[in-house]
Amino acid sequence: MKGHAERAVMLLAAALMLIVWSEPACAVTLDGAKLSALWGLPFAGVLLSIAVFPLIAPAFWHHHFGKITAAWALVFLVPFAVQFGTGVAFASLVHAMLDEYIPFIVLLTALYTVAGGICVRGNLHGTPRLNTAILALGTLLASVMGTTGAAMLLIRPLLRANDNRQHVVHVVVFFIFLVANVGGSLSPLGDPPLFLGFLEGVSFFWTTTHLMLPMLFVSGVLLIGFYALDSYYFHRREEERSRFFDPTPDGLPFGIDGKINFLLLAVVIGLVLMSGLWRPQITFDAFGTHVALQNAVRDIALVGITLLSLALTPRTARAGNDFNWAPIEEVAKLFAGIFVTIVPVITILRAGEAGAFAGIVHLVNGPSGQPYDIRYFWATGLLSSFLDNAPTYLVFFNLAGGDAQHLMTAGATTLAAISAGAVFMGANTYIGNAPNFMVKAIAQSRGVRMPSFFAYMGWSGAVLLPLFVVTGWLFF
Repeated sequence: MKGHAERAVMLLAAALMLIVWSEPACAVTLDGAKLSALWGLPFAGVLLSIAVFPLIAPAFWHHHFGKITAAWALVFLVPFAVQFGTGVAFASLVHAMLDEYIPFIVLLTALYTVAGGICVRGNLHGTPRLNTAILALGTLLASVMGTTGAAMLLIRPLLRANDNRQHVVHVVVFFIFLVANVGGSLSPLGDPPLFLGFLEGVSFFWTTTHLMLPMLFVSGVLLIGFYALDSYYFHRREEERSRFFDPTPDGLPFGIDGKINFLLLAVVIGLVLMSGLWRPQITFDAFGTHVALQNAVRDIALVGITLLSLALTPRTARAGNDFNWAPIEEVAKLFAGIFVTIVPVITILRAGEAGAFAGIVHLVNGPSGQPYDIRYFWATGLLSSFLDNAPTYLVFFNLAGGDAQHLMTAGATTLAAISAGAVFMGANTYIGNAPNFMVKAIAQSRGVRMPSFFAYMGWSGAVLLPLFVVTGWLFF
């Protein structure tokens, strides 16, 4: 029955909670140097499932992805509890949920809900200038309202503006490149990896100052390339003919429904800023995980903002956007499994050369421990393309030492390389970043024949990889 596997994880957690009361406090400590690399197999299983199942069994995956993810979480949790005790297993689960997953998914849900309540009415005509302007606007907004928020706000008006065009795939592909990925590189609001870095202690405006030049270079080249490609398609004869067959009537007045969500969006931004600037030094202990007061206030308030958006947004606005919960539900379930199963991987990486992943340490760090920034950029980026960029960022953040204060100063170029790799190269595949899934699903629901997994990689391989070679050479 649907949902049984997901509920099994909750039951296991409840059982561990009942047992853990008798465990001593010292049981929650674990030495990553003593963990075998085999503990990373459930994590690899989740990520391989995300990459392979949609290709070989799309219908099965669509109906059972939550069960598959929950099963991998159980594959990790049950043996881990047996090997190290329920105290360690439960404390690790609590830490993954409270310190990382819940703040991540609460923010993502708030942005998705608020942006999904803003509906742009009217008929725009998808000329190269207009399309490029929308992509540029989305690229700028992505660091303010998140790649998810900006993508959800603008993808529907963009598709509506181009519903009379015969060639639309390239528009959506470049939209994913820019709005759903590269544009989110300038603030923790922009992309999940940077928000996780913010939770680890990276200053809010650090990415703004240190990734500005790489972001402007990459986005500038992509916008120029897009304008040239879109102009080529637009001025072809079939495109000129298609302008006479516009399914969206011109008589529909231009306007915006759900304006209240702009105010709610500003509150979301303010809450994230508050959690980074207000530090009352008050924490709550939850089975070894220290939850800061400001983070608890932020997350509770974000839930309230989500509910307010649902209550205050006119139904016509969400109906006009064809708003539904399927995209965020998929992200929530998949990331729950990722954040649980990545626990031993992060623990091993924190052990550095004493851990089972010492080979990766030697790959990106020199004999004396000095980091190779260009290798961090490519290693983080390429893994982000297939393993999802949020947990990959955490992996290399910890591999570089995990000390935010050091990485922001003496290790600034290394942290910039990790951040740029995670954010930029999340665009290489559909599974590289959560909004990629959402944009693809919305475009397909509007009749756009989006490229397959590997066909999309053909686009990114031809457009992005050469650009990233130059970016790495110039900046890292």
